[in-house]
Amino acid sequence: MILLKDILYKVSLKSTSGDMNIPIKDVQFDSRKVSNGDLFVAVKGTQVDGHQYIQAAIEKGAVAVICEEEHAPINEVTIVQTESSSKALGIIASNYYGNPSSKLKLVGVTGTNGKTTTVTLLYNLFLKLGYNVGLLSTILNKINDTELPSTHTTGDALQINLLLKKMVDANCSHCFMEASSHAIDQNRISGLVFDVAVFTNITHDHLDYHHTFDEYIKAKKTLFDSLNPDSYALVNVDDKRGTIMLQNTKAGKKTFGIKSMADFKARVLTNSLLGLELDIDNYKIWFNLIGKFNAYNLLASYGVAVLLGENPEDVLIALSSLNPVSGRFERIPLKRNVIAIIDYAHTPDALDNVLKTIENVRTRNEQVITVIGCGGNRDKEKRPVMADIACKLSDRVIFTSDNPRDEEPEVIIEEMKRGVRPSDFRKTLTIVDRKEAIKTALALSKNEDIILIAGKGHEDYQEIKGVKNHFSDKEILLELESLMSNEKGDQG
Repeated sequence: MILLKDILYKVSLKSTSGDMNIPIKDVQFDSRKVSNGDLFVAVKGTQVDGHQYIQAAIEKGAVAVICEEEHAPINEVTIVQTESSSKALGIIASNYYGNPSSKLKLVGVTGTNGKTTTVTLLYNLFLKLGYNVGLLSTILNKINDTELPSTHTTGDALQINLLLKKMVDANCSHCFMEASSHAIDQNRISGLVFDVAVFTNITHDHLDYHHTFDEYIKAKKTLFDSLNPDSYALVNVDDKRGTIMLQNTKAGKKTFGIKSMADFKARVLTNSLLGLELDIDNYKIWFNLIGKFNAYNLLASYGVAVLLGENPEDVLIALSSLNPVSGRFERIPLKRNVIAIIDYAHTPDALDNVLKTIENVRTRNEQVITVIGCGGNRDKEKRPVMADIACKLSDRVIFTSDNPRDEEPEVIIEEMKRGVRPSDFRKTLTIVDRKEAIKTALALSKNEDIILIAGKGHEDYQEIKGVKNHFSDKEILLELESLMSNEKGDQG
């Protein structure tokens, strides 16, 4: 057990009442999980205010409470008031688990697009280089080769620090994690010690949460503002907000880019549906990843590795052997000489990047058929924008359901179609059932056509009215392709 006074190290305190030397059995911010001897942290969340459950936590055995609001002294319960309970929770979690982030090289990657690909590339790269490595990503969490399911881009502060402690216990030397804007804004990474923070890019997304683009930018910038002087801030200087991230940071300032002068510079030599050839720091290297946007992800990964002291040539050779991340421009050749691409693109910028990559490598003798929807209970402003992008850069577009969540998929699709120009309506179809939409795309495709299935990528579920039903675009695609091929064989 750890004493309360030790668990509060570096927490900004406003007032205290009660014994600060009491031992703490566990830390909870969900009153339902509290048991005898625990510390309860009353956090003001987006849906629930933990202050409403202080009494319930005490009744379940909490011996100490952290809160933001003034609270009357309670016999035999220590009350600690702080400026921010969520920020305090991050620091407390770190202290409780022995400050694991300071015992390994921790790299945080933030940005609208490219986070998952970059952290996964780094994870696989450092495995190739012979290290024990941890991964915290949207797709999954990993401790060396052990996989742990992931439900959020960034878990809560207790989950993060517990996983980091397990990594330290497993002799991991490095951890690569996504840092979402929600997690940064909610102080879920408070108390963590980063060796490198990476900014990939920023475009309009999550405005349902942040409300304004400026607030979204500020959330990302908070990560860089909190860095220590002996860490590095590595930013994409081709994105004009990259230099904003560097303002006020105490960290060493480093840049990467393709268009602009940068510390880590790349030039695209070949961009095809087979891969990328890049010139990075005068090394000409072939990579298995596709698209200019992946050139940035590769370059960011290279920059991080070099900043962490790795040999540049060794890094590039190892990177060149890595395969694309699941659901990120994942190329699937089909039997009828049709190429299917599955991509997680769920923002206008990501969709534009994917379709422009296809545009740059296509022969013009084929159709590009795009299957796309938009998620429910998320930023509605991007729906018509994404529909417009899909129509401009595709020959056929099938609007369908994504993860409708609590919304009606038909309503989401109608909001998307507001962005379709009159001249483009003839190329669109609406098929609400996603499996039927994929089946129709296959039926419409001919020799050498390209099918893009966008929006869900690696996800293996479809969320409808609070229920996650198993649904994998890749599984459905391969199942339908097999059935349709067999049917054609039977007919022949």
